[in-house]
Amino acid sequence: MTGFGKSILQLPTKKITIEVKSLNSKNLDLNARIPSQYREKELEMRKTIANTLERGKVDFGLYVEVTAEENSTKINEDIVKDYIKQLEAIYTNGETLEMMKMAVRMPDALKTERAEVDTEEFDIIREGLQEALKAIEDYRLDEGKALEKDFNIRIKNISNLLDDVIKIDPERIEVVKERLHKAVSELKEQVDENRFEQELVYYLEKFDITEEKVRLTNHLEYFVTALNSKDSNGKKLGFITQEIGREINTIGSKSNYAAMQQLVVQMKDELEKIKEQLLNIL
Repeated sequence: MTGFGKSILQLPTKKITIEVKSLNSKNLDLNARIPSQYREKELEMRKTIANTLERGKVDFGLYVEVTAEENSTKINEDIVKDYIKQLEAIYTNGETLEMMKMAVRMPDALKTERAEVDTEEFDIIREGLQEALKAIEDYRLDEGKALEKDFNIRIKNISNLLDDVIKIDPERIEVVKERLHKAVSELKEQVDENRFEQELVYYLEKFDITEEKVRLTNHLEYFVTALNSKDSNGKKLGFITQEIGREINTIGSKSNYAAMQQLVVQMKDELEKIKEQLLNIL
């Protein structure tokens, strides 16, 4: 499921921004952008994100903006003084300021001191990360509630259409019987009535949808049960949807009756909308 969380931390000498963005994915795919000074804490932050979000294509960014005088790059005084001494030996009439400008451009004139991550500072970052993850979880929860509402509406629509199928099923059987009687009468042949009735029963059994109606009802109820479960059931809902589609297709192929086939088309339309939304939670 999609989501976005952001936390801004204002420290005495810097502003730290934490951003977490999630897109739907069956597994966890975490991409992290972290400044080098916080690399030693990357594993811990990755673990925190993985335990909270569990899955999804996740982009995590930690951005630092220095707001006060804080510089980890220092002048290597001994080396610069040595460079100036060498330059004075070459340019006896040179100005000290100019030689200093030249010296600081020489190799190793500047050194970068790698600062250790301050414990108190990282505690604040840890809290900020939890805040961003809470925001993304709330975002996901809101989206999930909207999807749950839509799923319940679609399943109810399919259930109502199934009720309509059940209501017109006796009418369909009578229409099929009349069609067969008419076909036989048009042959202008004498037929044994008992034999005809046996063949009629056999033929009608091929178009009987009793089992499909029962199985489809069970699948719809199971879908709602799985939907209301607190477990992560995206894949299970996908499997149930496949079974629902199988029963709807079988009813359609057996119906042999235009009114029922129209209801089947409407059920398929509702099912396709469910499948589209399921892509957001698989």
